[in-house]
Amino acid sequence: MAEAASGAHGGDETTRRDFIYIAAGAAATVGVAATIWPFIDQMNPAADTRALSTTEVDLTAVELGQQIKVMWQGKPVFVRHRTPAEIASAQRDDFAGLKDPQTDAERLIQDDGQPGQAEWLILQASCTHLGCVPTFVEGSSFGGWFCPCHGSDYDTSGRIRRGPAPANLLIAPYLFTGPTAIRIG
Repeated sequence: MAEAASGAHGGDETTRRDFIYIAAGAAATVGVAATIWPFIDQMNPAADTRALSTTEVDLTAVELGQQIKVMWQGKPVFVRHRTPAEIASAQRDDFAGLKDPQTDAERLIQDDGQPGQAEWLILQASCTHLGCVPTFVEGSSFGGWFCPCHGSDYDTSGRIRRGPAPANLLIAPYLFTGPTAIRIG
C-alpha cells in the first residue's frame, strides 16, 4: 500500500515521460508565442508615423519679432520670438477679463513641467473654433493672431480675447534641448 502512494516506479523521481511532457509544453509555448508575435507587433505605429512624432527646430533663424510655422504630426505649429513689448503686453493682460483665463507664465510651461523662456511662444496653429489657421497681425486690437474665417482675436500670448473661439490657442508640447533648439512632441 505504501508503494502505491509513492508512485508507480517506487519514488518521487522524475521519469522520462515527465521530461517529455515538460519539453512538449515548452515547445508549444514557444510555438504559440512565435505565432502570436506578428499580430501583436503589427499594432505598433508605422515608421513614418514614429518619424513625425517629434520635430526638431533650430531657433537661430527666427529673429526677434518674427515667427515661423513648422509641421508637427501633420499639423502647423507657430514658433514665435516675442519682443519685450509683446511680452509686457501679454503679462499686462493676465488680469483682463479672459474667456479662457490663463496667465502668460502658465502658457510657457515646457513638456517637462519647467517654465520656458518668455521670449519664445510655441502654439498649435489651429483656431479652437473650427480649426482654421490664424494669422499674426501686429496692428490688431490685441496685438496677436486673428482668424479671418470667423473673426476670433487672440492676444500676444495666444489667449482668446474676442470672437466665437471657445478656448485659447493650444500650447504645443515642447522642450528646450539647448539654448537655441527645441523639440516639439
